[in-house]
Amino acid sequence: MVGFLGEYEATLDAKGRFLLPAGFKKQLAEGAGEQFVLNRGFEKCLTLYPMNEWQPIFERISKLNDFDPKVREFRRYFLNGATILELDSAGRLLIPKNLMTHASLEKDIVLASATNKIEIWDKSKYQEFFENFSPGAFSDLAQQVMTGGQM
Repeated sequence: MVGFLGEYEATLDAKGRFLLPAGFKKQLAEGAGEQFVLNRGFEKCLTLYPMNEWQPIFERISKLNDFDPKVREFRRYFLNGATILELDSAGRLLIPKNLMTHASLEKDIVLASATNKIEIWDKSKYQEFFENFSPGAFSDLAQQVMTGGQM
């Protein structure tokens, strides 16, 4: 399988660790290993990339023009806080405090598939996101995105 499907709830322990759900472990590409990169998401969430998915993104960012101020700004924001994580012997990942603060993670979290990566949300913020999005707005968004803006 290429990418991830599913949504799982997990709980952070007192140290900020969570168990990577078995459903996602089964979906990891063969040979993906046990290393990940955790990064700030575009919204108030975190993004967990298997290392094999992170590498091409990092290589592409590395090739951008360093003389362009927008490139430097993008790099600073996108790479700010990016951290290599490794599954411990119990299958847990430890979220650094600065990233927990960024996403307002406290105890109950949701891990949601996002194609080649996993988003990590505070459970209440994740529920709020969907409660504030109407089916009609989703239909309009789907039409815009899937038709390239052509009606």
